[in-house]
Amino acid sequence: MSWIEKEEALERTFEFADFIEAFGFLSQVALLAEKANHHPEIHNVYNKVSLRLSTHDAGNRVTEKDRKLAKAIDKLSSV
Repeated sequence: MSWIEKEEALERTFEFADFIEAFGFLSQVALLAEKANHHPEIHNVYNKVSLRLSTHDAGNRVTEKDRKLAKAIDKLSSV
């Protein structure tokens, strides 16, 4: 599954083997987001992590900042 653009945001859900693997992924996302000073909306239930990216400073729209972070997150999920 890839990112979908929906309601002025990029959204994607990732599924992992268990909660520990999902939380490890979230920790890596947190480090990327902090480095980029761009923080996603995060929803986690057991082994599923849903992320939503939009740029608040641009009126909650999708910008290049969101697309860059999405690509960086995709690289984490393929490791």
